[in-house]
Amino acid sequence: MKHFLQLRDLGRDEFEHLFRRTRVIKERFKNYVAYQPLVDRMLAMVFEKSSTRTRVSFEAGIYQLGGSSIVLNMGETQLGRGEPIEDVARVVTRMVDIVMIRTFEHSNIERFASESRVPVINGLTNDYHPCQVLADIYTYIEHRGSIEGKTVAWIGDGNNMLNTWLQAAALFDLKLNIATPAAYGADPARLEGLSRKHVEVFANPGDAAAGSHLVTTDVWTSMGFEAEAKARTEAFRGFMVDRATMARARPDALFMHCLPAHRGEEVAADVVDGPQSVVWEEAENRLHVQKALMEYLLLGKVET
Repeated sequence: MKHFLQLRDLGRDEFEHLFRRTRVIKERFKNYVAYQPLVDRMLAMVFEKSSTRTRVSFEAGIYQLGGSSIVLNMGETQLGRGEPIEDVARVVTRMVDIVMIRTFEHSNIERFASESRVPVINGLTNDYHPCQVLADIYTYIEHRGSIEGKTVAWIGDGNNMLNTWLQAAALFDLKLNIATPAAYGADPARLEGLSRKHVEVFANPGDAAAGSHLVTTDVWTSMGFEAEAKARTEAFRGFMVDRATMARARPDALFMHCLPAHRGEEVAADVVDGPQSVVWEEAENRLHVQKALMEYLLLGKVET
């Protein structure tokens, strides 16, 4: 049994399998070919953080694979009354086949997984957002081919997305250029062991974008940090991805954003809605990569 709590939980060969399966599963979906290998399988979705794309993509995904889902909002369960998360895991995972959790503290999902009898997927924590970066990399592959050896520019906050891209840099042998305000950079501990071949830090967003194949960003104030919104708005001035930033990237560079996007803040409207943007394909691919992921965690390496 495997969990998917962060990118490092799987190896490069497993990701290559997931990308192959994503292509097959997506092609079947687009051609209205039913594919339901998870008949009678049940997905429990546990939410502490609100969600649009995560809930829709997982709920639609398990249904399209033949299974069903249950939504558990933490405030509506005994978790909201102080029941230990380990006890919840011991009970719930005797009744379902796979669990997705979207929560604040990463330790919550680790504690749940430690007592789980079924695979657990990280739908987002304060530390990591592996399903999103999995979809981002697949989207790049779909549009431009292998991401190995390519340069990805991360511009903005040192948040869970950046933490996950840092893991991706070594796993997929790509170069990650980072530009963040000084007080909002990557945790130095997360940079340990990463060579300049894989990670380089810049003070200027345009310098980070220079020569990149992919430019990506996120909101300046993630969920749980709303009290810092005013201070962050001041600190992040000059870090909006605009046309001038994209002009420093390669002419065929793509722009990605995990959404929701705040036009005029972290990204200009004519970038997120412009010809280099693939944000809508990126959002759709959450559905398809997660279907491949659930198939793999439940059935192993299917090749049909």
